[in-house]
Order: sequence, then C-alpha cells, then structure tokens
Amino acid sequence: MDVIDDIVETFQLKGVLYFRTDFSDDWAITVPQYERAARFHLVVHGRCFVTLQSGATVELSPGDLILIPEGRDHILSNQSKPRPAPLEQVIADAGYNGEGVFTLGDGDDSASAQMICGHYTFRNDSDHPLLRALPEFLLVTPQLRAKFVWLDDVLRLIVRQIFSDSDHTNATVRRLSEIIFIETIRACADQSPKLAQIIGALGEKRIGDALLLMHNDLAHPWTLDKLATGVGMSRSKFAEQFKAAIGSGPMTYLSDWRLQKALSYLSGTQINIQEVAIKIGYQSPAAFTRAFSQKFGVSPKEYRRVEPATVH
Repeated sequence: MDVIDDIVETFQLKGVLYFRTDFSDDWAITVPQYERAARFHLVVHGRCFVTLQSGATVELSPGDLILIPEGRDHILSNQSKPRPAPLEQVIADAGYNGEGVFTLGDGDDSASAQMICGHYTFRNDSDHPLLRALPEFLLVTPQLRAKFVWLDDVLRLIVRQIFSDSDHTNATVRRLSEIIFIETIRACADQSPKLAQIIGALGEKRIGDALLLMHNDLAHPWTLDKLATGVGMSRSKFAEQFKAAIGSGPMTYLSDWRLQKALSYLSGTQINIQEVAIKIGYQSPAAFTRAFSQKFGVSPKEYRRVEPATVH
C-alpha cells in the first residue's frame, strides 16, 4: 500500500460537500473553525477572495482550488475588505435543510462567482508528521493542474458531477473529493519546506522503502537493525537520515504509527483488543494497553467506550 493512502485510510478521511455557490452582487461569509477537518474551495466561474486566520488574503480565479488544513476559520468574499455574515446565518436565511447540494443564489450562469465548497473530516486524535507539515493553505492553480494531469482530470469531473443534477452526485463527489485531498498534498508539496521534505522522503529510495516496510507489515517485530538492513544502510546512517527527513527516529515513528493504527481499529472496527494488539505488533495485550494508556491517557477499552466501534 502507498504510504499516503495508508495514512489517509487510517485517519478515516471522509469528504463532505457542503455547498455549491452561485453568488452575485456583494457577498461575504465567515466560515467557522471546525476541528479535525480541512476545508476546500474550487472556483468554477468569477473570482473569490479568501481571508485567512493569519490575516493574509488569497485571490482565487477560475480553476483555482484552495485547501485549508485543520479546519481554520476564514472569510470568503468578492472583495478584499469584506464585511462578512456567519455561514450559519447564510444557511438559515437560505432555508437549507441539510439534504443535497446547498445552492446560494438563483443558479444564474452569469453569476459573479460560482464555487464548489466542502470539507474533509478526520478521526479524532489523528496525528502524523505529514499532517503537522501542512501549511496554512495549499493553492492549486491552473498552471499546477497542467503539471498534475490526474488532479486536473478529477477536478474537471467533480465540476461536471456537481452541475449535472444527477441523483448520484453526492456519493460520487464525496469519493472524488477524497482523491483531491491526496493529490493536492502531492501537487503542492513545494509550498511548504516541511511538507516538501516529507513528500521527498516518501519518494526517496531508502527512506521511502523503510516507510513502506513499516506500513505494509506493522505486525513484524521490527528493530532498527532490521529496518536498516532491509534498505541496505548502516544502522547509524539510516537512523540519522530518517530523523532528518521525517522529524523523528525510525522506532519512535513506528511506535507512534502503531498507536495511530490502533485508534483506527478501535473506532472503525469491532476487532477485540487482543487482536488489535497482535495486528499492530505488540506481543501481548498488556504491553499494548500500557503503551496506549501512556500515549492517550485512557486505556483501549475506555477509548472504545467513548468512540464506539462501527462495522466497515
């Protein structure tokens, strides 16, 4: 499995479309903070200003997509100095009932701004160096889309689906939007030094291979020596290069990822705790429980009580 795919699957990423817009005249909306989420806005027609939490303003033109990690609050408007209304108020005024696509305006093709907006949710306690490396925003421009044809194809398809009024639009768009999240991270890696460093490490032969070994066989009794040998490096050089690229040593990374996988099993399946321990590489449920409790402050059993498992 690709490492990024495994990360996204483990975090139980879900794409949610919350509205398609047809805005005209003067408009401005405050999009509130939303924990464990990432927002996206794709401009189809016209332009949009996005004022970020830091105070920076980004102007979006047709074909531009902005991804805002960590659910940070921001303002959407048609002017650089907006007077926004809360999103909740705009939704209430429009009488949106939560079903289907939320359309603002009268659907006029000549409206000043047409956008597709949505967000991604993650499982609680999701954590990884890749997520921590994401900057305040990622911006996909038409120029960047031309370099990443797969991302461009998916963005074009999502626009067609949203404006098709198909009965299957919602389910299709959710799946497509999840692909967009993954491909946007890859395409925009150069927009953050930390992100570029981690994406580069994933593609680098030896560090990337070591990550694949861990992610593809988490239950294996890995040691620093085994990982170093597996990628053809000395123990010391491997440990040094891995930490420089990822931000933590190989065994710390492995331990943290095992516990992230445990969170996913506990909240996303009904696998019993003993099986979870075995699947992520612990020799006994007691050892797993100790490590889990030290990391998260609750036992696996208590965590599952708060985050009840669902069948997938």
